[in-house]
Amino acid sequence: MTTTATQTGQKSWIVALLLCLFVGMLGAHRFYVGKVGTAIVQILTIGGFFGIWVLIDLIMILIGKFSDKDGHALAR
Repeated sequence: MTTTATQTGQKSWIVALLLCLFVGMLGAHRFYVGKVGTAIVQILTIGGFFGIWVLIDLIMILIGKFSDKDGHALAR
């Protein structure tokens, strides 16, 4: 039996990566994976204190540790 953390969700890794790269300051990648609350906070803080949060999200997406709202890994 697998745990939720190791299951793969329906959201694409490459789409999340591209959204983070091009419109990450607006929280688009977080809206895409269903994390609406933190996406709104990301907008209000200009990408998480002028892009620091976006940079952390970008690294997390690249190394495969970014998940959707249900904790599922992004599909590669």
